[in-house]
Amino acid sequence: MNVHNRFNSVYWQQHLANVQLDLSIAAYTKVPEDWHDTNYIPEFNKLYYIVEGEGFVQVGEERHVSQPGQLILLPAGTLQSYGTIPDAPTFGKYWCHFSAKVGNQHLFDLLRTPLFVNVDEDDELRKQFDRLIRFQYAEGLSAAFRVRSALLEIISMFLDQSPRIQVNTSKSPSFEKMSRVIRHIEDHLSSTFSIEELARIVHLQPNYFIQTFKQVTGQSPIQYINRLRLEKAAQLLNFTNLGITEIAETVGIELSYFSRMFKEYTGYSPSAYREYMLNSQTGPMQK
Repeated sequence: MNVHNRFNSVYWQQHLANVQLDLSIAAYTKVPEDWHDTNYIPEFNKLYYIVEGEGFVQVGEERHVSQPGQLILLPAGTLQSYGTIPDAPTFGKYWCHFSAKVGNQHLFDLLRTPLFVNVDEDDELRKQFDRLIRFQYAEGLSAAFRVRSALLEIISMFLDQSPRIQVNTSKSPSFEKMSRVIRHIEDHLSSTFSIEELARIVHLQPNYFIQTFKQVTGQSPIQYINRLRLEKAAQLLNFTNLGITEIAETVGIELSYFSRMFKEYTGYSPSAYREYMLNSQTGPMQK
């Protein structure tokens, strides 16, 4: 994986890790025969885990007759319908309503997911829904953490078992701009960069560029460039026979600073790191 592709992955991992969750309600229900609604748009997300019975759900034009063992996601802000099926046993389902936002954007505007997944870990999913139900009204200081943990685990199980997930980058224009900057940096890693130069690439004022870059990457431009250089240096130490001086030049760090910066980053001097990597199969180096 090249640096830019890894940036995409790491960026979205970090970006989505900032999701703000708010559980409205969680329960287990055996729905009545008149359970239905048509063409409405909720402001919250819904998760259904079907334990028994049959019914249908629809998001937009996609209609699905659900079966036991399926976890269904109905995203906020989408046109939805649901209901029972004549002469079929009705749903018994775990369910919850919740909001999930990254900044001011709905999580499932950023992620395009399937309507449902087939669950492999039935016992674990039931356990997490039971935790939601148990702790949603608990009074202990840890209750909110436990609710968040259970809800994150359920969402993670849905994502992990989804055959396809698309990241909607058009919903994050800052990502597109900073991605262009990252490509420039990785293509000229041995060069000296100025904030003004990088800001011009995306036609931003320097101060605003710094703020935007940090929002996207979690680091200032200088911090990000230095980390990129040190990661490259570690690769060169591990996979080439280049000398320390040549590696420092290749990654654009003055030799007088290179050893100190590398040790701050890895905990080892460049020569000790190389030795550790060469001998890593014989056992860990003691620090």
